Amino acid sequence: MKKWLTMLLTVVLGLMGLAGCSDSDQASGDGKVEITYGIWDKKQLPAINEIIKQFTEKNPNIKVKTEITPYGQYFQKLETAATGGALPDVLWMNGAHVVQYAEGKVILPLSDMAQKDNYSLDNYPKSLIDLYTVDGKVYGIPKDYDTTGLWYNKKIFDEAGVSYPDETWDWNKLKEAAKKLTNKDKGIWGYASLMGNQGGYYDFIWQNGGYIISDDGKSVGFDQPEAIEALKYNISFIKEGLSPTQAQMTETAASELFSSGKVAMMFDGPWMVPEYKKNPDLDVAVVPKGKKRAVAIHGLANVIAANTKHKDAAWKFVQFLGSKEAAEVYAKTGTVIPAFNGTQDAWEQSVPNLNLKAFIDGAEYSVPLPSVKNTGAIWQYETDILKKAWSEEVSVEDAVKELTTKANEELNK
Repeated sequence: MKKWLTMLLTVVLGLMGLAGCSDSDQASGDGKVEITYGIWDKKQLPAINEIIKQFTEKNPNIKVKTEITPYGQYFQKLETAATGGALPDVLWMNGAHVVQYAEGKVILPLSDMAQKDNYSLDNYPKSLIDLYTVDGKVYGIPKDYDTTGLWYNKKIFDEAGVSYPDETWDWNKLKEAAKKLTNKDKGIWGYASLMGNQGGYYDFIWQNGGYIISDDGKSVGFDQPEAIEALKYNISFIKEGLSPTQAQMTETAASELFSSGKVAMMFDGPWMVPEYKKNPDLDVAVVPKGKKRAVAIHGLANVIAANTKHKDAAWKFVQFLGSKEAAEVYAKTGTVIPAFNGTQDAWEQSVPNLNLKAFIDGAEYSVPLPSVKNTGAIWQYETDILKKAWSEEVSVEDAVKELTTKANEELNK
C-alpha cells in the first residue's frame, strides 16, 4: 500500500508540479498572496503567531494562514491532500516521512534556492541538515530539535520522602523510586510506562546496547536479546502496578495524568515545556542510564509543497522561519529548542524554574531517530503490534517476532 501510494504521488504530483509550480507567484488583484502553513502542535501557536507577525511586517504583501491538524491525523491528511492537490504551501515535516515525501515529489528540494539566495545551511546542526537531505538535495530547513528528559512531580516526591532524580539514577533507581512513589490509596502511580518509540522504548533499547535498524538498513533489532530485555523492563512497571495500564493511558493521555498529579514521573520531551511550565510542582532531570545513557534526538523542518502556486512567497516564509529572529521567539518563549546555532542558551534560560539544561545535555549522548524510506510504515507496525504486548495480550517475545518479520519485509521491498 505504501509503495503504491508513493508511486501514485510521484505520477500525480509530477504532473501537477508542471502546472501548479512556477517561479512567479499568482497574486490577487491587489498584489497580495495568501499562503497556508500546516502544523500539528497547537501549543506552539502563540510563538508561531508572533513569528508570522514579524514576517508580515517585513513582507506586507504576503498573508500566512495556519492550518492545525493533530499529529495522529496529520500525515494521513497530507496523503489525501497531496493526491488532491490541496497541500499547505509550507508545512512541518519529520524525519520519519521526509524520504517518502521527497522521493514521491510531494515536497520541493530547497538546495538550489538556498544557493541562489546565499542562504547558509551552516546555521544549523549538520545532523539535522543530513536528516532532511535525500539523494544529495536538502528538502527541509531545520526548525527545532528535541531530546528526552525525566519529568517529575516535586510535590509527590516530597510527600513520599524520595530524593529528586539526578545524573546518578539508573534503571534500578527508577524502579525503586516508582515503588515508593506509587500510592494506590491516593490513585497515584510512580511512573507512566508509555508505549512510544521516541522518548520511550527506543531510548531503553539503546541504553541496553541494542539497536533499532541495522547499519546496512536491511533489518531491525527488536528480536535481539538487548531489545527484548529493554521492552520487558518498560512493561514491568505496568505488570507491577507502578504505571497506569495501556488502556488507562489510551483513555486519558499520560501527559494529562502527569499534569493532574496522578503520575509522579514520565519520559517526555521539551515540546511539553509550554504546558508543564504552568505547574510549579513539575521539573525535569536527565534520563536514567542503563548499560549506558542514551536518548533519541530528532528535529522538525519546514518544507514547501511541490504543488504550491506561491513558490516565491513560500520560500521567503521558510527562510524567515529558519532565521535567527524566529529562533529567538521560540527560545525566549520556551516553546521548543531552536535549531539555529547559538540560540539554545536563551531557550534554556527562558523558564528559570525548570532544569531545561537536561535536554541540552541529552544532545551529548543522543542517538539520531532512525530515518529510512519505510520509517512511517515501520512505526505503524510498532504501534499495531507492540500495543498487544503493552496490553499484556501477548508476550514480548511473540510481539517482537511478528514485528521483526513485518518490519524486515518492509525494509527489503
